[in-house]
Amino acid sequence: MSAAPQTRPTACLTLADGTVFYGQGFGATGETVAELCFNTAMTGYQEIMTDPSYAGQVVTFTFPHVGNVGVNPEDDETAEPVAAGMVVKWDPTEPSNWRAAGELKDWLARRGRIGIGGIDTRRLTRAIRQQGAPHVALAHDPEGRFDIEKMVARARAWSGLVGLDLARDVTCAQSYRWDEMRWAWPEGYARREGPGHRVVALDYGAKRNILRCLASAGCDVTVLPATATAEDVLALNPDGVFLSNGPGDPAATGEYAVPMIRKVLERDVPLFGICLGHQMLALALGAKTIKMNHGHHGANHPVKDLETGKVEITSMNHGFTVDSQTLPAGVIETHVSLFDGSNCGIRMADRPVFSVQYHPEASPGPQDSYYLFERFAAAMAARA
Repeated sequence: MSAAPQTRPTACLTLADGTVFYGQGFGATGETVAELCFNTAMTGYQEIMTDPSYAGQVVTFTFPHVGNVGVNPEDDETAEPVAAGMVVKWDPTEPSNWRAAGELKDWLARRGRIGIGGIDTRRLTRAIRQQGAPHVALAHDPEGRFDIEKMVARARAWSGLVGLDLARDVTCAQSYRWDEMRWAWPEGYARREGPGHRVVALDYGAKRNILRCLASAGCDVTVLPATATAEDVLALNPDGVFLSNGPGDPAATGEYAVPMIRKVLERDVPLFGICLGHQMLALALGAKTIKMNHGHHGANHPVKDLETGKVEITSMNHGFTVDSQTLPAGVIETHVSLFDGSNCGIRMADRPVFSVQYHPEASPGPQDSYYLFERFAAAMAARA
């Protein structure tokens, strides 16, 4: 006689307002507290879970088929998953992809990350959009034992991302060189050879594919920790400086990053920033950042280039944004979101210093914006 199907919940998600979602757990067991966001990308769950920008967040995936292509070491954006957990509609299936080297649930378990399936992600996403990104507690217990009152209390007591500097937690421990280029069929990842533009990349939580795009654009990349000083940067005599993506409140990270950037700007070298790096540059130039209601997380976000009229479909992942009303004279707004009009890019009027809020390297997402890496390389070539 076959065993009856399991119906007892083995995972639980509690929101700070007391709302409770029950489902089936996978990955690691235990409990975590974080901010809850949603991501609308149809591909790339492994890249999303290993994107350092998701530190302190549990990710709800609106696309239901998560886990179906498995996992493989080539698709990691950093050495370990950074997102605190994941929420999906359907339990992950066995992988069906020629690149798969393992299953999502085992991969999460080995790395201490919790997953919950069987959730009405449409309802959850609506709640996030209407109420703002909530604080949540996520627990996985194979025996189904949950203290709901304590979980709700933990979610309510969590301090949240405002005022939190997470770049220190996800940055590299020491400097290193990078020469791996973008993935290409059939050879995979090739190495860049020969001389290139000397680029110093500040690692606030850098994705590997950003570094690969820099290498593919002809850059000889040296990565420095987030807390590097201007003296550390300029001692390498860079042709250009890059400010990476990363998690947390930009104002908190800016306490040490902004003074460094301002000193680097005095040297008049080309500078390019992405995501948190964009926000760091804006703060250094005198603008301010604000927390968004639920942020932008997905691979289908339309952005308009105000200078060319072109619309790019972009990959985004941010919960804070630059307040365009605070941009000082001499700083031009170059890109805006067509979803809500929020700022998505700036540049200095008289110097090759620019940044964007979205991710031109995609991973996952469209590659409409790769030209920005080429623009950075061209700016360095013009100064050579």
